[in-house]
Parts: sequence; structure tokens; C-alpha cells
Amino acid sequence: MLEIKQYTATVDGKTITIETGKFAWQAGGAVTVRQGETMLLAAATMDKNIREGIDYFPLRVDYEERLYAGGRIPGSYFRREGRPSENATLIARLTDRPLRPLFPKGMRNDVQIIIYSLSSDGETPIDVLAILAASTALTISDVPFLGPIGAVRVAKVNGEFVVNPTYKMIEQSALNLRVAGTRDAILMVECAADQVEESVMVEALQVAHSGMQPLIDLQDQMREEIGKPKREYEVVSLPEGVVDAAKSWLGNKMDGIYGVQRTKAEQGQAVEALQSELLEALLAAEEGEYDERAIRGAFQEVYKEDVRARILDHQQRPDGRGLQDIRSLGIEVDLSPRAHGSGLFSRGGTQILTMATLGTPRERQELDTLQPEEEKRYIHHYNFPPFSVGETRPLFGASRRDIGHGALAERALMPVLPPLDEFPYTMRLVSEALSSNGSTSMAAVCGSTLALMDTGVPISAPVAGIAMGLIKDDDRYTILTDIQGVEDHYGDMDFKVAGTRVGITALQMDIKLKGISPELMTEALQHAREARIFILDAIQEVMPAPRAELKPHAPRMTVLKIDVQKIGAVIGPGGKIIRGIQDETGVRIDVQDDGTIYIAATDGPSAKKAREMVEALTEEAVIGRIYTGRVVRTTDFGAFVEILPNTDGLVHISQLASERVESVEDVAKVGDEITVMVTSIDSDNRIRLSRQAVLEGWTPEEAMERDKRSRRPSGGRSGGRGRGGRSSGSRNTRRS
Repeated sequence: MLEIKQYTATVDGKTITIETGKFAWQAGGAVTVRQGETMLLAAATMDKNIREGIDYFPLRVDYEERLYAGGRIPGSYFRREGRPSENATLIARLTDRPLRPLFPKGMRNDVQIIIYSLSSDGETPIDVLAILAASTALTISDVPFLGPIGAVRVAKVNGEFVVNPTYKMIEQSALNLRVAGTRDAILMVECAADQVEESVMVEALQVAHSGMQPLIDLQDQMREEIGKPKREYEVVSLPEGVVDAAKSWLGNKMDGIYGVQRTKAEQGQAVEALQSELLEALLAAEEGEYDERAIRGAFQEVYKEDVRARILDHQQRPDGRGLQDIRSLGIEVDLSPRAHGSGLFSRGGTQILTMATLGTPRERQELDTLQPEEEKRYIHHYNFPPFSVGETRPLFGASRRDIGHGALAERALMPVLPPLDEFPYTMRLVSEALSSNGSTSMAAVCGSTLALMDTGVPISAPVAGIAMGLIKDDDRYTILTDIQGVEDHYGDMDFKVAGTRVGITALQMDIKLKGISPELMTEALQHAREARIFILDAIQEVMPAPRAELKPHAPRMTVLKIDVQKIGAVIGPGGKIIRGIQDETGVRIDVQDDGTIYIAATDGPSAKKAREMVEALTEEAVIGRIYTGRVVRTTDFGAFVEILPNTDGLVHISQLASERVESVEDVAKVGDEITVMVTSIDSDNRIRLSRQAVLEGWTPEEAMERDKRSRRPSGGRSGGRGRGGRSSGSRNTRRS
């Protein structure tokens, strides 16, 4: 059993407590992190042996979202957490990204970090605490780690920056920025924003970097006081001399694969052909001193070094473009005859097809997570099939990468979507990556804009995205616009920026260095803005504005508002009535708890008919209005007539005809249809009707006056009641 130690730090007036020694004694390092009543457990462990046959560092970060943390039972059939929610996957990815660059190069031991949510107060976001918990667990563990890192969120509320805001503050902010970094530089950025200017973003990044320093100080203190000695590990590297041998043979042979406009496949074939020549030459010349894997690894090292050197020293990109040049663009809309909207966006060898579907509010996505958000009406899904990179692999559903790219593109479009009261639809977009050679996620942003505009969704402004890159060597650096695959693979940064002409709506940065300065980021943001405007110009040449009308197969939405007490009358027992309306008219009807009814139809007549049927079920009787109704009951003093569904009123015997009536049955029998006027509705919603008023052509005022004079005290009732003993017009209907 370990000694329990507790440490605290203050960030923008909020206390963060880190404790170790109480839980997970056999993990390499374990801590709990708490802010308010939100608490996480993180455990970091390294495998004793290296994993053979891989050329990457095998890090795995898992966030286990436990609903008991919020006092809830999972909503699934098994009442147990199953596969991670999208929210849990995004938190795991967010935690992984700033940690990965800080492990020693050449380490091949599996490292796993598992994070549990132990408590959630519904006010404190979990994600940046998860990064802090993982970093602290690694820092005090025996796992070799070049951290620590700090992580904070920044919002801007009432003109002031707030570090680690509550969910309520985030809702009020045009900025939702998450940043992780070391003491000296920023490592990771993730941001959703409502068209925020670049200068504001840079200022917020500086606030974030300053705000995380107490957390880094705290981890340094913990490492000095209780940190375990770091474990020895074997560095996996290429055999000595193989890189020099590859350089010597290659000489200037790589000149032939640069500066030529080729497809990704053609470029790959040229590189593969040169690698094969090197392989054949070294295997023969060195008489088996180096095996095939070592020679291929050496070629990749030389190729990487050559790509970087040409960019840094000669501003020469692999495809011959200038540093800030954007590849050729392809923009099309209206590709699917039946989809509600579609957009095809290509940039160089990257191609995205985005399809849009509109639905009723009932089709919104319900969320079962620890976040306060319970549903989404705008959903963006991203798919990356293997053929997009010329490969084959089994399809197992959405990967972590798919979920992350989809969420990024979703955030980018959120600020420009119309509000529910102006556009009462659920919107689902699906972006299919048909070809990939750099930044499919930003192409998905452009494809989403096209699909929404093609559908006729009245977005307030088009949104475009671009990916920026970086090649850095000590103090020298080169920023690249619109990076392609090889520049992403061998570069030091993938910096994605999406936004409108006004400002940024989404931002994501991952780097392979130990951080970059605010000055460098300012320059990258400026180049990204220039590229974004260029792409927006191209988009608006094809689609200057959203279509004025929805596409033919998109549903037209009719919105009604009824008394909540009438909801049951529309739905009927077991949903019988609403199903009947839908079957008869072919529409979809969505009834909300507040009495709002959405009718979705693909043609006008169907919508009109369905609306009339719903209105007939929910209409209230109006004094002076004439109705044709059915006699449902007779008494010696009058007839009860159903003038609206489930609503009837009394025609007193004195009001049945122009002449004196001896017996009600002489004029009105059960089942007869008669035309009557409503002459009064009392405080109990009892309705009095008059047939004589219709026969004599009385005005409503005349009818009401004559009805008053004709009344006389009696043991009978003065107005109709609904069946079951409820007063007409006030029948307590309920949703079944």
C-alpha cells in the first residue's frame, strides 16, 4: 500500500486537486484529478518488452466514460456501458495528441493510459482534466516521458477571457478553446468558435499557455518528491551504416521525383521504383549485411531528410508548388437525384463527396453521456474507406479517426446554421472520403458547405477549411499552405483552420515537435486566412447562396402549435390516430411535449391534408361559428351534437327549429347530421348550440341574445359535455 499524497494548484481562481497513492497500486503511475465535484482517475502502464515488427510508438489512450459518475444508469438494453460514445472517443483522442510527441524516439514498448470518470458535477468539463490526469500519471510513473504538459480551456465571457470555464459559461462564449503545452510552447490546439478573428485567437492562445503554468509547476513538484525512477528501454534503430550506404547510392537520383505534377498514385510509384532499385543494389553490394527491412527504413529516412531539406533550403515542394499555393480545386453540386442535397469538393488528389438529409425534430440524435448536451439536430459523419488511399482492409465501422474528423467538420459549420425556430429540421451530413492526399477533414468542411447550400439550408455564410504545415529545424522554419500527404507525413505540424470571411469557426493543431511559439502560429493563421478566402471565392462562383427552395425530395415542414391538453387527441390510444393520418397522407408527424407539431411532407397537397386533419382534431369551438355535426345523444330537453372531434354541445329543444318542437326526436335523432351555430361557452367550457339561428339566418349577436331570453330555470343542463363526463372544449387529453 502506497502513502497517500495530495497536491493542489489554482487556475483562474479554481482549485485543482491531484492525489496519488490511494488507487491502482500496481499501475506504473496513477492519480486522481478533481475540480469542483468532477473527479477522474488515470493510470499509466508500460509493457516490459518491446513490440516486435513495428516502426511506430505503440501508445494507447482510453477514456472510460462511466455514467455512475453522474448518478445515472446507462440507457442501453443491458444497462451497461458498451462501445465508447463519440464523446468518450473524442476525449481519448484529445488526450493522446499532446502526449504522443513527448515519448523518446525509438521506444517500442506498449504504453497504455486508462482514464475513468469517477464523478461529474455537470458544471466542470472533463476533457482538459483528462489530459492533466494522463500527464501527471506519466510524470510520476516509471514510464519514460519527456513531459509534463498542462491543459486548459479558454472561453470569452462578457469580453473577458476565462480559464477552465463551466459549461454554462461556454454556452455564453463565442470561443471554446482547448490548449495543451509544455512550459515553453504549445503542443495541441482544439477550438470551436463563432467566427472569431485571428488576432483574438492568438490572444486566447497566449492566455491559455499562461494559464497552464501552475499545473506544470505542480507536476514538476510531484516528480521531484514522489516520482519513480524511469525504466530502462531498448531503442529500436536502423543498423549502423545503412543510412550512409543508402545516401551514397542514391546521390542525386531523387531529383527525378520532385517538381513534377503527378497524381498521388503516380508519385508513389516513382518513389517505390527508386526504393526497389536501392533495395536490389544494396542487397547485392553489401552481401547480405543489411536485410530488406533495414534498407527500406534507410530509404524512408533519406527521403524524409531530402523532402525537408529541399523545402527549408530551396522552398521546393515535392509537387513543384509555391509555399502558399493551393492545389487545383474541383467544385460540384446536385450530384444525387434523390438525396436532399450533395456537394463534391476536390483539392489536388483529395476528394470528398458530402450528402445531406433533412428530417423532423424527432430524428435528432439523443445523447447518453456525462455532458449536459442531451441531443443534436445537426449531425456530421465522416467515412474513410480504404480505396481512398489505394488499399484494402476489412470494414469495422467508424474508427477513432473517422469520429474525430467528423466532429471537427461538424464544429466548423455549427455557427452558420439557422436556428430551430427558423428552420425546424434535423440535418445529417455524411462526408465520404473518395480519394485522400492531404486534409480530407478540411475538404469535408467545404463539401458540407456545398451540400447544405445545395439542399437549400439558409446558412448565414459559407465555410471553408485549409490545412497548414510546418518544416522546422532549430530556428529555421517554413510554413506550407494546403499540405499533401507526404508533407503531412514528414512535416512537423498539421494545423487545420476552418471559417468564414469574418473569422474562424474551428481550429485543430497537432505537432510532432515539443511546441511552437505564438509568433509562428500568428503567421500560420494569416496564411490560412488568405487560403480560406481563396477557396470561399471558388465555392461562391458555383453556389453564390443557398437555394431559395428545398430540393424536390426534401420534406417541407409545416409547424402547428396546439394546446398541450390536445396532444392526446392527435396521438390517440397507442398512437392509432397519428399513425392513421400518416398512413393516409404519406407525411411524417412529430409531436413535441410543448404542443408544437411538425408535419414533414414532400408535396403540398399531402401537407395541407395532414394539417387539416390535425387542426380538426385540435380545433376549439368559437362563439358565432357555424358547424355541421352529428347527433350523439338526445334527452327530453335537447340534443347533444358533436361539432368537433371529441367536442359536443347542447341544442336546447327551443333552439331546434323555427317553430315549436314537441319532441326532440321529431327533429334530431342519434346519427343525424345537423348544422348549428355556437351561441355560448360558459366558464366550465359547456357549449350551447342553436339550429334555429342557422335556419333564420341570425347574426351571432342575435343568436346569443335570443338564446339568453329562451333559457328558463330547469333541472336540465344548460350546455353540452364531452363524453366520459368531461365538459366540452376542456376535455383532458393526454399523450399516449
